[in-house]
Amino acid sequence: MKKFNSILTLSLIAFASANLYAQDTNTDNHTITISVPEVALVDIEPAATKNITLGFTAPTEAGNPVVADAANNTLWLNYSSIKSVADPTRNVSVKLNAIIPGVDIRVTAAAATGAGGGTLGTPAAQLTLSAADQTIISGIGSAYTGNGANNGHNLTYSLAPGSGPGGVAVYADLQATATTVATVTYTISDN
Repeated sequence: MKKFNSILTLSLIAFASANLYAQDTNTDNHTITISVPEVALVDIEPAATKNITLGFTAPTEAGNPVVADAANNTLWLNYSSIKSVADPTRNVSVKLNAIIPGVDIRVTAAAATGAGGGTLGTPAAQLTLSAADQTIISGIGSAYTGNGANNGHNLTYSLAPGSGPGGVAVYADLQATATTVATVTYTISDN
């Protein structure tokens, strides 16, 4: 019986020793897989009232030109951007789908304000809109402006009758119209 107990004891010690190496240690690890999507979104806020009306007032004294309405600064440009490794920055461009004879439509974007963060873009100086894309915001990195009015870049639109040299439009091209609708398009894209 002693021999049997000794063999049993040795077997248990061998079994316990083999399992000792399979025990947990004082550290452990695992992996986490992370996915960050590329993002390029732009919109004009407030969405419900983003269509604006501008016009001119006729003079009351012979010899004077038409006078443009006051500038409109009710709209805000919002964007969200997560850039790719290959493209260090993005731009927002703006263009007009229809040129109105004799009329310059101008837009100015203010510096970004509000609840945004990241590498927000830098606005260009006042632009006179045309059918060609023009950069209005440059140098956008991974950033977001915040959503809605009072976030992002405040846009100021103004009209001017064409002035000839230096302007896009010429006053002599003005034509009376009841209503002309033009579409302004903003596009966010990689440089």
